[in-house]
Amino acid sequence: MEKEKNKPVLRFSTFKEEWKMAPFGEVVDFKVTNSFSRDNLNYENGLVKNIHYGDVHTKFNTLFDITKENVPFVNQEINVKRISEDFYCKEGDLIFADASEDLNDVGKSIEIINLNNEKLLSGLHTLMARPKDSLFSIGFVGYLFKSNNVRSQIKKQAQGSKVLSINVGRISKINIFFPSLLEQTKIASFFSSVDKKLSQLKQKKNLLEQYKKGVMQKIFSQELRFKDENGKGFPDWEKNKLGVVLIKNSNKNKGQKYSLVQSVSNKHGFINQDEMFEDRRVASKDTSNYYVIEKGHFAYNPSRIDVGSLAYKFDDIISTISPLYISFSAKKEFLTDEYLLNWFKSEQFIKQMNSSFEGSVRNTLSYESLVKMKISIPSLSEQTKIANFLSALDNKINHCQLQIEKTENWKKGLLQQMFC
Repeated sequence: MEKEKNKPVLRFSTFKEEWKMAPFGEVVDFKVTNSFSRDNLNYENGLVKNIHYGDVHTKFNTLFDITKENVPFVNQEINVKRISEDFYCKEGDLIFADASEDLNDVGKSIEIINLNNEKLLSGLHTLMARPKDSLFSIGFVGYLFKSNNVRSQIKKQAQGSKVLSINVGRISKINIFFPSLLEQTKIASFFSSVDKKLSQLKQKKNLLEQYKKGVMQKIFSQELRFKDENGKGFPDWEKNKLGVVLIKNSNKNKGQKYSLVQSVSNKHGFINQDEMFEDRRVASKDTSNYYVIEKGHFAYNPSRIDVGSLAYKFDDIISTISPLYISFSAKKEFLTDEYLLNWFKSEQFIKQMNSSFEGSVRNTLSYESLVKMKISIPSLSEQTKIANFLSALDNKINHCQLQIEKTENWKKGLLQQMFC
């Protein structure tokens, strides 16, 4: 469907008229914001709340519902009486983050709703815009500023090199299109329902993750035990040092037999280095000293394992990794890979890891320190039961994440079609 002049591609069937166009600066008043830093804020008590620019950057939803957000207070010893009442946020005000190192985040905005008589200030490194003369329905402009047309204009107005910024003068030049109040209300209500669905999905995922975390604690502390197929209990667990049940991988890429170089990421496990570092080559030209990684191998970054840089090789594609990484596999007579992989996410491992770090600048876990750790080991049959149970939970969590991504992409597409 081709877009008509001043009309969106997709709209509710009862509306036909063209949308109005105006420079943003002509339809809003910009209000002075305060300069309170994080040092002047607290989450315990106070009379006035304050939105920091970080709250805008990290907020996914367009609408900022004060009744549902954890917003800090201005410290009570600070004199806020000097601040004019006109500078406090009102329903429908837009708050923009005025700077970012990421072009996609410059001018990111939220719209204030459900103030509920709270006193709220827009804080450091933000811009606050207040719509004039009831031109806009609550929620509409917040979603409008997520559309491609407006976001592309903001990016063009951003200035700077390392840190990009936008000010009142530049954001005022942005042209916006808007329909009647009735159509605005329909659009805002529709997207609000989409956000509600997203919020429910995210809450469901969070609850599943919290449940899994709690269950894992009970499993690895042996508070929760499984039974065999006949309903009988499994044998007692045995405790051993990791050095007894692991095999260090010392297989080097002699003759540079394997060309695929991978890195260990904290989110995606093993990842091809040309995907992780698109703009440059990180691997040495001579990779004969690199470790060969095959299915069943584990590897970790000794200086970043505390942020999750530990990977397991699920596929059959043989690759290599830098000798800066540490690689090993499990002795199959003691451990299943799935059990060990879950154990590395347990509190039992994390506590031992935190007390085993070396180095002053970075937390570093050497292989020598790793193998001194103790692990409680159930029978192989119970290990399989545990892994299957946790895998089923992972499948539910992953399904939730897929639903979230699908809904977010659907919303993103609608945002581009339902606005001029």
